[in-house]
Amino acid sequence: MWCLIAFCITFFVTRSITRYIRATAGRPGPRKWWQPHNISVSPKAGSGDGAGTGGGLHIHHAVFGVVLVLISGVAMVTMASDGSKQQFTAAAIFFGIGAALVLDEFALILHLQDVYWSSDGRTSVDAVFAAVAVAGLLVLGFNPLSFFDISIWRDDDSDSARAVVIVMAVLTLALAVVVLLKGKLWTGLLGMFITPLLFVGAIRLSRPHAPWARWHYQDAPRKMHRSVERERHLRRPFVQVNLWLQHVLAGEPRFPSDLEVNAELDRQVHVAPPPDRSSAAPMAAKAGG
Repeated sequence: MWCLIAFCITFFVTRSITRYIRATAGRPGPRKWWQPHNISVSPKAGSGDGAGTGGGLHIHHAVFGVVLVLISGVAMVTMASDGSKQQFTAAAIFFGIGAALVLDEFALILHLQDVYWSSDGRTSVDAVFAAVAVAGLLVLGFNPLSFFDISIWRDDDSDSARAVVIVMAVLTLALAVVVLLKGKLWTGLLGMFITPLLFVGAIRLSRPHAPWARWHYQDAPRKMHRSVERERHLRRPFVQVNLWLQHVLAGEPRFPSDLEVNAELDRQVHVAPPPDRSSAAPMAAKAGG
């Protein structure tokens, strides 16, 4: 719980600080010591690194997050045998702080470019949403491995009972794989905590750009068309809310226009390309020869 609280507060404070730095970047004169500002390290004399930038090497806050995650993680490992609850709580708080700093710049790590304020930078917001959702479910008592904690596993230690539980676990994971192959990442993620969601995701149509559609819908144009139309219709309100939240967190609190929503739908909703059989032909010819 304290890890999640520290994560949310750190993310909110970090976004507020970065918005302030961006809004005041053009102000003349030096900043006061108490005003938030970017942290930079001057390049070494004679070095080409950072030359011409005027600000030296910019230290992103993900660097501090990595350090905090490593220190707190090692601390929790070393306290595993005799650490107190207060010590674990303190380490969890620092872990939440570090994780928020890292995930706030997840897009930078993913693209290896400073895309913090660009459209690609929204990936960081999505990563934070996913982390908060998973942590929130854990705090509420949901367990992704709950199928190992049912009464039959605790009360009956026979091989047949354990085999039943293991089969249930394998089937659950198989359903999760099918849902993920259908492109339903959130359904698969939440379904690991709420199993009925996996059945719903596995039965319903695949998203048109997912691997499942690529493998099974190429010879079924009607099914692919239904998938595309259904995707655009069902995802529209979610895209609107997602864009609005991203605008708020990015410092642009406004409701997205229809053109922006349609552009995002065009980017997200597309037909999967057919499987590449060009590489399979030489392999078949080689095997036949």
